Amino acid sequence: MDHVVTLVAAPGALEQALVERLTAALAASGGACGPADWLAEAEACDLPFVGLDPLVARRVAQGAMAGAPADLGVMARAGRRKRLLVADMESTIIAEEMLDELAAHLGIADQVAPITARAMNGELDFAEALRARVGLLAGQPASLLGEMAAHATLNPGARTLVQTLRAQGAVTALVSGGFACFAEPVGAACGFDRRQANRLVIEDGRLTGEVAPPILDRAAKRAALEALAAEQGLDLAASCAVGDGANDLDLLRAAGLGVGYRPKAALRQAAEVSLDHGDLTALLYLQGYHKAEFRD
Repeated sequence: MDHVVTLVAAPGALEQALVERLTAALAASGGACGPADWLAEAEACDLPFVGLDPLVARRVAQGAMAGAPADLGVMARAGRRKRLLVADMESTIIAEEMLDELAAHLGIADQVAPITARAMNGELDFAEALRARVGLLAGQPASLLGEMAAHATLNPGARTLVQTLRAQGAVTALVSGGFACFAEPVGAACGFDRRQANRLVIEDGRLTGEVAPPILDRAAKRAALEALAAEQGLDLAASCAVGDGANDLDLLRAAGLGVGYRPKAALRQAAEVSLDHGDLTALLYLQGYHKAEFRD
């Protein structure tokens, strides 16, 4: 059994009947399935198979799911556990888009949030959109950044994802197109080994409305992955990445396992797996971890 179909749902939502339906569909298409391996009861399950091209198996499994509330991954079993994680921060590791949060606090959300949405959907150049939004913050006290950072909330499974991979010897990096003033505390809360983000220019205790160059954009995220892999002596196939928007496209395409977390339309087609139901621990299930191996 050299490949596996992995199903992940919200806790308690994955039904045996769905696993049986997928097994029957794969068999009807010429595949042979091994015994189902429940990685977490009623939440995540592996279905090993042979005899089908992985792309065919994915198409067959997607058809058999018929809209069931579960996420689907199909991958090779060899090299399944990754040695490097690179994660986006906003709307991925944390629930918020922090510039939008700042704008809402200042009463200018109607000027900032639409630019954020268009940039995340790939409709605007990321760097230009970032400068435009930050420019609206000129003159605001820098102390506001720390106040807003305290309101960032980790998405479910974020810390468990990072701590479990680190316990297995993987290197973990938070690479954000947002700002270091938020990435540093978020990275520390999860336990990321590395944190990389943009920096706001501050003079005399106030924001100037500028971003310190170079801007960490879509290309820079991929470059960060490649640099970390080279530093660790790893092939990119040994890496996994997770993000939600257009700025993560190149990152996910380069990683051995590219996962979209509640992905925007611009990212959904590029992601190997899209997580619409499972939390961030789904990245562990996709790598074959059982829930008993999780670390907090």
